[in-house]
Amino acid sequence: MTVSADELGTQDIKKLLIKQAVPSSIGILFMSVNILIDTIFVGQWIGSLAIAAVTVVLPITFLISSLGMAIGVGGGSVLSRALGANNREKAKTTFANQIMMTFLLSFIFVAFGLFFSNEMLLLFGAKGAIMKPAREFFFPIIISVPFLALCMMGNNIIRAEGKAKFAMVAMIIPAFINITLDIIFIKYLDLGMFGAALATAISYFSCFLFVLWFFLFKSELKLRTRHFKFKLLIVKEISELSIVTFSRQGVVSILAIILNHILYTYGGEHSVAIYGIISRMLMFALFPILGITQGFLPIAGFNYGAQNYERVKESVQLSIKYAAILASLIFVVILLFAKPIVSVFTTDPKVIAETPEALRWVFAASPVIAIQLIGAAYFQAAGKAKKALLLTLSKQGFFLIPLVLILPNFLGIFGIWIAFPIADILSTILTGYFLKKEINTKLIQTTNGIL
Repeated sequence: MTVSADELGTQDIKKLLIKQAVPSSIGILFMSVNILIDTIFVGQWIGSLAIAAVTVVLPITFLISSLGMAIGVGGGSVLSRALGANNREKAKTTFANQIMMTFLLSFIFVAFGLFFSNEMLLLFGAKGAIMKPAREFFFPIIISVPFLALCMMGNNIIRAEGKAKFAMVAMIIPAFINITLDIIFIKYLDLGMFGAALATAISYFSCFLFVLWFFLFKSELKLRTRHFKFKLLIVKEISELSIVTFSRQGVVSILAIILNHILYTYGGEHSVAIYGIISRMLMFALFPILGITQGFLPIAGFNYGAQNYERVKESVQLSIKYAAILASLIFVVILLFAKPIVSVFTTDPKVIAETPEALRWVFAASPVIAIQLIGAAYFQAAGKAKKALLLTLSKQGFFLIPLVLILPNFLGIFGIWIAFPIADILSTILTGYFLKKEINTKLIQTTNGIL
């Protein structure tokens, strides 16, 4: 499943997309299973209140660690285009600047999180009985976040090199370690929320060690001391594209704050737990679509840098086609098996009774999300930061947050769940418009089939 960077511009797009997307999908699957099983363990062995606590804490840690993801994706676009233009020195300097940016920024944010821990937990919805387990979970996790940030950054660069198989392994290793340690720390040593957090923290560090090993021994980007100097133009180019991913995660975190507070207002702790289950299922169930999106990025970026626009267009169309088919199948599974799925997470009868309908509504528009995800990814791969930012923020920022604030006033808690498919449809229409216009102008060729 591994290809060299140069093969991103020569191999058949269908075969290339499979080689890139399958390992990415498997990696995301294991990461999703990790989070899913983690939620099941704390729900079954500690209680539904523990799910609510995890739902509060994880958006904080993901916001900080998403600095690494953002720098990885933004710099990965710069790096892919540099490789496509056969400028390996720029690619190496870009990578070195990414390492320094991730290391510096993640430690600053972690220090801020530790100093204002109570305020952050309250802001993200740790109300009432949720606060105590949330604090137990927070501290071991926050200390390990810089390692997670470096892993997220490195994983994107591994994919940008065309080494999707190694990126997959980097996501599988922490999943196995976390699940194993969860069983030991929670079930047998009875360490509760602290044990769950400790298992997760150790798994992040294990991922970091593997990524470090890859870049020392397997990477094509052999860095030297001269590369580790901040280059203003490269930092600027990375930052302009990184802000797209970080802004998306920032908006996701703002959405989490709003949702946790509104859910607590309308339904108490158990409603926060319901969304905790749904949010885990969103990541787990959509893993193949996210894998295709990640597999698509280096292909589009490399060929855009090489000015091979016909291959870029073909990669866009195939990615949308495959992702749409898979998303439709996922929706059918959720529609038919919502209740058995929910029952795996908890024994709380109220949560089991109310979650299936909410889950079906949240996934209702999933068959159309392929256009939105691939479209936004295309503009990022092409280095078009403003359009990428607009389209990336469209679902959560422009549509979902306003809908979540407005609809519950008229429809109660049902208004929260119905907001998700409405936001999916509106953001897909917006992205489809810009993507079709881009294909018909920049990529020159007449669009066939999908758009």
